Amino acid sequence: MAKSPEMTAALDNISAAWFGRSRTECIAQGICVICGGEAKSFDDLIARKEFGISGMCQRCQDESFAD
Repeated sequence: MAKSPEMTAALDNISAAWFGRSRTECIAQGICVICGGEAKSFDDLIARKEFGISGMCQRCQDESFAD
C-alpha cells in the first residue's frame, strides 16, 4: 500500500531535518537516508522491504534495531 502524498511529504521533511536528505530521493537513488552510503545489499527480503519503508541501509538497520 502506497503512502499518501501528505505522509510522504511529512516523512521527507523529517528526514531532511534530521539527516539532510529526502527519504524519497534516497530510496530512488539506492542510498541510505541516515549515513548516505550505498543501500543495495541486504541480508534478507525483510531488510530490503524495510529499506523501502525507512530508507535505511543494512548497517543502519542493524544499528537501529539491535537488541
